[in-house]
Amino acid sequence: MTTVLPGPVLAASVALPVLPAAAGGPFAWSLVLSGAVVVLSLVPLGAGRSQADFTPADLAAPRAMFERLPAWGKRASWAHQNAFEAFTLHAPACLLCLLVAPSVLAAAPWAGVAAWLHPALRLAYLLAYVGNVAALRSLCWAGGILCTALLYSEGLRAVLRS
Repeated sequence: MTTVLPGPVLAASVALPVLPAAAGGPFAWSLVLSGAVVVLSLVPLGAGRSQADFTPADLAAPRAMFERLPAWGKRASWAHQNAFEAFTLHAPACLLCLLVAPSVLAAAPWAGVAAWLHPALRLAYLLAYVGNVAALRSLCWAGGILCTALLYSEGLRAVLRS
């Protein structure tokens, strides 16, 4: 015989908070959209590889063809690598804020803005990097890191308050 536990009882049994439906929205969307930027970074990288005469033989050592990439293709490769690095910093910050979302948003409503701003800055960073607009690229990188740092800060404050 199977027993079905009501939602709050089940959530309490695994020690996860039950959030209101929209409470963690900015943090969840930031996580999803930041992941989407990582996937989108494959588009210019793939285009660069296609211009470097990518062949099935290159599958054995895809990094070896780097020298054949056009200049913008090399920048696309670096931007793709940096997208992963930024995501590995940002994802835990989003998850931390998602766990304590009502407390974070009550104390710092601007944290939701920082969460939404991060993927937008990362997308602009990708375009600026591939397009070789160094000043804009640097500003977008710094802004994205600042957004992530703010989420860590407010998430940790919310955890310590509880």
